[in-house]
Amino acid sequence: MAPIDHDPLLLLRQSIAASKPFTPSASEDPGAAEVPLAQASNLLFPDQGISLAIEAPTRFISNDAPVDLRSIYFAWLNRELAIPEYNASATTLNEQLAAAGSAGKVQNLGFIERLDLITWLEGASEESEYIKAPAGGADAAAPGAASASKTSAGASAGQARSGKGTMDPRLAGIYNGERRMGDRNTALRGIKPTDFSHVRKLAAPFMQKKPQPSAGVGNSASIALNQKAPTRRPDPIILLSPSASSLLRMSNARSFLQDGMFVPPDTGASTASMLHVQRTIRYIDPNRPMRFILVEGSEQFKPEYWNRVVAVFTTGQTWQFKNYKWSNPNELFKHTIGIYVGWRGESVPENITGWGHRVVTTGVDRWRGEGQEASRFRDKEVVEHIWKSIESNMSSKGWRRDAAPTSI
Repeated sequence: MAPIDHDPLLLLRQSIAASKPFTPSASEDPGAAEVPLAQASNLLFPDQGISLAIEAPTRFISNDAPVDLRSIYFAWLNRELAIPEYNASATTLNEQLAAAGSAGKVQNLGFIERLDLITWLEGASEESEYIKAPAGGADAAAPGAASASKTSAGASAGQARSGKGTMDPRLAGIYNGERRMGDRNTALRGIKPTDFSHVRKLAAPFMQKKPQPSAGVGNSASIALNQKAPTRRPDPIILLSPSASSLLRMSNARSFLQDGMFVPPDTGASTASMLHVQRTIRYIDPNRPMRFILVEGSEQFKPEYWNRVVAVFTTGQTWQFKNYKWSNPNELFKHTIGIYVGWRGESVPENITGWGHRVVTTGVDRWRGEGQEASRFRDKEVVEHIWKSIESNMSSKGWRRDAAPTSI
């Protein structure tokens, strides 16, 4: 019997969700010892009895090419590192691979690609703009999902049902007792493709282009046939100021922008080089929250990332814009809005005032210490004002429910 082809990405995600180990090894034996990544030829999943080639391609696409399993594992292993440390670690590993005589090389993913990958592997997101759908759709991943876990029949049933990781064993047991309804292939009694090419001739008279089609029922079928399949909208980007004097840093940005509570940036140390916050932008998509990516620098930006920038937080120091696409602040804030957050009652820096109305100025109450959260009721008002400005800017730049602007 031919071996089952396991989906590396799905197997990794399931192992992470179930806290099951996966280790690099120089052998295909699932029980082999762990070795440094530079010496590994396989990635082992001992609990599932599975061994995958470390250079196996995955469905994660970067620069129009599949990313190998070694690079995916490396990105997960170093998920807590800031961008400079991550890049240095990738360089060191490539040098070790070359010294060992290996032709392999770890691919250095961009920061947004890495964030998207880690978020998907952790199960915090069910979709990724960089992960290609498996051949045959979601159902094609089910056999690999079921075989990836051999701990119990209930767990296998739960994974084969969802294809998205593990679930509560009791719930999996309930699902295992359900009557299997099958998929579209079993319902149609097989997988043999059917030739519907003759339908094109029958449909041709109804698909003739009309000068001014009406919105009546007779044209609804033609309109539906001509609509393109929706594409996933990329996540908008917010740039924070890297200045040490900024009141909003990576350590407190999520608490402020998502929870509406300001805490000083030095109260919680953060080594994260990027993070994301959720926010419902009702004029763009009232039915589901949008995910915003927050970063402090643009060093790893691809040119197209600038079309996704919806706001730039600034303290008024122009060195912040040195590596931006538009290093002149007057030019920068023609393309996106600026946001200044200072202390309530203090004067706004002259630079900020000189940049005009495209920089939104706000002020928060001074921090009074732990236990004074009740006095922070005005923070939500400030946050709502900031989001209203961002929403207005996104609407004017062409953000839509299923699309992002191609230029700003």
